[in-house]
Amino acid sequence: MESVIQRASGVPAPGASEVFQLLRDGHPRTRAELALLTGLARSTVASRVDWLMRTGLIAPYGGAVSTGGRPPSLFALNPGARVVIGADIGATHAIVVLTDLSGREIVSEREEITISDGPEAVLGWLAKAVEALLDKGKRGSFELAAIGIGLPGPVEHETGMPINPPIMPGWDRFDVPHFVQRSFNVPVLVDNDVNIMALGEQTGSWPEVADLMFIKVATGIGAGIISGGQLQRGAQGTAGDLGHVRVPRGGEVLCRCGNTGCLEALAGGPALASALNELTGGSLVTSRDVIDLVRSGDATAIQVIRQAGRDIGDVLATCVNLINPSVVVIGGSLAQAGEHLLAGIREVVYRRSLPLATEHLRIVPSVAGERAGVMGAASMAISHVLSPEAIEAASLQTG
Repeated sequence: MESVIQRASGVPAPGASEVFQLLRDGHPRTRAELALLTGLARSTVASRVDWLMRTGLIAPYGGAVSTGGRPPSLFALNPGARVVIGADIGATHAIVVLTDLSGREIVSEREEITISDGPEAVLGWLAKAVEALLDKGKRGSFELAAIGIGLPGPVEHETGMPINPPIMPGWDRFDVPHFVQRSFNVPVLVDNDVNIMALGEQTGSWPEVADLMFIKVATGIGAGIISGGQLQRGAQGTAGDLGHVRVPRGGEVLCRCGNTGCLEALAGGPALASALNELTGGSLVTSRDVIDLVRSGDATAIQVIRQAGRDIGDVLATCVNLINPSVVVIGGSLAQAGEHLLAGIREVVYRRSLPLATEHLRIVPSVAGERAGVMGAASMAISHVLSPEAIEAASLQTG
């Protein structure tokens, strides 16, 4: 699909991506510095800088100190050149944000929606929300470069199609990008909610960490895995589905997937509510009910949430040995239970994992909270727009 960059680029400048990637970090550099770093002739660097200036992706930055004669010009990423949309669509609510190319939020909107209403209704609402945010942010649709979307179910990342999502009737193999592109002629990237949460948490709170796992503990349990600085989706996009790993304490407990002994069937929100009801004769239903009881200081609820942490720790200990992350972030609705859940997780992980794997391991609560997903969706869109492949493809085109 033709990008906004291609439509505004003018004369082609093959190889411009090599120069742009050096300026993408926001650190200003001169043409001479760029020539030195790339090994290219100054005339070649000059033509590529000129093309990048015409796209608006870079802009002059202050002034460099002269060593005699005319001061050299500094150039840096211009984050306001384009905008992107990040959308985190959950089972019962959605958050949409408009950001610049640095990820800085311009405006946002939160709405109660029902994912089971189907793709046309939900994505129709999303299209209207995007239009409203562009208007509120005083940005034209021609400035929109990409849209990133997170969905609460398995997604085939290459096509953007949900695959057999358990809580999303009518969404199976629905062409989400094509539907959204009927309203906005830009790239549309789609991924599952846990992956975008991992991206949001890393970019916002742990940018220096290249090996991170984000564990979402809610109705279901899943992980977003970042290894070597790259999000790992696996062959079909199902990497990180911890909820359906069998746990030692699982026995013959039936899971909604049809198997028995799954982690989700013991430590997911509905499972904990059911366990507490059996112990107390209560009528809890949701994760929120469980959290409220834990926060009230109920000893039985605290014991149940601590055991859930241990069950999660059993699975996570294997992941720590296998993947060796330096940070494990615990998020999702049940993470609001606080240190009781984390204590159970830490207890087992530090006991069961290899000493070398846990020597510097940090197991921490989410900093971004419910904003992790939407910021991750925006980050996914920005990464696509500014990727070497996208810039290089645009630099080979004639506007």
